[in-house]
Amino acid sequence: MTVLDQRALNRATLARQMLLDRADLPVADAVAHLCGLQAQEPQEPYVGLWSRLRAFDPAVLSDLLVRRRLVRTHLMRRTVHLLAADDVLAWRTRHDAMLRQRVLGVYRGEFDGVDLDELAAAAREVLADGEPRTNAEIVSVLAARWPDPDRRALGEIVLALVPTVQAPPRGLWRTTAGVRTVALARWLGSDADPAGPDGDDPPGRALVRRYLAAFGPAASADLRAWCGLAGLPAAVAAVRDELVAFRDARGRTLLDLPGAPRPDPDTPAPIRFLPAFDNAVLGYHDRSRIIDDAHRNLSVAGARFVLVDGRVAATWTVDEGVVVVTPLRAFTRAERTAAAEEGAALASFLSEGENHRVRVAAG
Repeated sequence: MTVLDQRALNRATLARQMLLDRADLPVADAVAHLCGLQAQEPQEPYVGLWSRLRAFDPAVLSDLLVRRRLVRTHLMRRTVHLLAADDVLAWRTRHDAMLRQRVLGVYRGEFDGVDLDELAAAAREVLADGEPRTNAEIVSVLAARWPDPDRRALGEIVLALVPTVQAPPRGLWRTTAGVRTVALARWLGSDADPAGPDGDDPPGRALVRRYLAAFGPAASADLRAWCGLAGLPAAVAAVRDELVAFRDARGRTLLDLPGAPRPDPDTPAPIRFLPAFDNAVLGYHDRSRIIDDAHRNLSVAGARFVLVDGRVAATWTVDEGVVVVTPLRAFTRAERTAAAEEGAALASFLSEGENHRVRVAAG
């Protein structure tokens, strides 16, 4: 079985993630290809798509949210993602048990004695008219009937029990807005597709294929780490004959789609700026293909990364309009120049052309 080293896996990830070459895809198609972008920080997906698409227009993404072709909802790993509406409808039911279990795991004992089916029915009634509501508004109604659970816990279990989306203006370009929740069925005009039994799980099989198209080659543990679902062995087994297999340097079996891009490991990789919580990093159990273990904890702490030669080599922030790059290792002169050039382009994007200010700190 062919062994793929870390660099080969890195270049495959960059190619699938549109980070090796910016793509000429429409915004909606790019979001669908990526299986969504993590989006608990509402403006971060704009940077993620700017780094991946040529001539990305943030107004297009805002318009797709307003027209309900893209939605913001809790899904993979119980985190907020920006997803294609069709994918949410196809995948949400598959994630129901995981979403519920994760909330119950965080708030142990809060819902002892609570009939969760009754709570879900009551929450659906609160949201039945399709009007977006704040979490406090939803919880205030439910707390009259269930006064014992912590109010934050009550709000979070509602999002696990009832498919919902976060309505605009939250998530629109350069807009600050609080979370207002609306029922998915009312927002999209359709209920989420029901999940089939374990032996007949087309959404699960589709999820495996789609993950590999955007993240492969990958191990089953990587798939679980990305979506948060433990119950996909049957789906993987069902598509196993369609896939090709490799091994990594640790001896793990990696699966992939036969015709998916696996570039030459020596393919040059340009500087790329990633937003907070980007799935190019978080979408794996073994993240060593893109980030050193010494910096792994930064990926869950909300750090924004700069890729140099395809690997996390710096973090970046914005300070009074200036893009500030902080290297995690020593940069060569050429790397500093390239980081400054791409950082200036990012500053222009974020300010809509008002400035190109960037500062690369000493490494």
